[in-house]
Amino acid sequence: MSSAPTPGPGPTCLTLWEEENFQGRHYQLLSDCFHVCERGGLRKVRSVKVETGTWVAFEYPNFQGQQFILEKGDYPRWEAWSGSGGHHSDQLLSFRPVLSANHSDSRVTLFEGENFQGCKFELSDDYPSLPSMGWTSKNVGSLKVSSGAWVAYQYPGYRGYQYILERDRHSGEYRSYSEFGTQAHSGQLQSIRRVQH
Repeated sequence: MSSAPTPGPGPTCLTLWEEENFQGRHYQLLSDCFHVCERGGLRKVRSVKVETGTWVAFEYPNFQGQQFILEKGDYPRWEAWSGSGGHHSDQLLSFRPVLSANHSDSRVTLFEGENFQGCKFELSDDYPSLPSMGWTSKNVGSLKVSSGAWVAYQYPGYRGYQYILERDRHSGEYRSYSEFGTQAHSGQLQSIRRVQH
């Protein structure tokens, strides 16, 4: 007896506003947007409502700069997406949906060195503090996402720079910390969680 195929991601939708607290001109996205100024005619994005799906927002066009995970809910001001302890961006300019979020079946392997070398740590759950869970290195040199999507953070307690790591990007293989995102200047990751979908 064969098992039923795993359903793909459902529809994704978010609404963007030019001003804080859902004011001013707005535009709705259903798919990737490389530059909201060109596609939606907005000058900037200062508030967001995620209707369905999970999204990654970037502070610059073409998916560049700091990444911010946007799960279902309201983001009336920059503090809502920036969190604490990281770089604060008061505007967002490009967006894409997360394709491989499956909270119930997420697996990732962290490696101390680049190119999957050195000590490794296999995860299938959320870890608010990697050091307290047995990860002895402050840095992660490379990682492999076997399934699902993850958000890794620079500091414990899900604080600091965010890195969205997906199975459907890079075939799930991040050979160096520089592939975590354009803002990754070191492999410092100290907390990680599964993306909610």
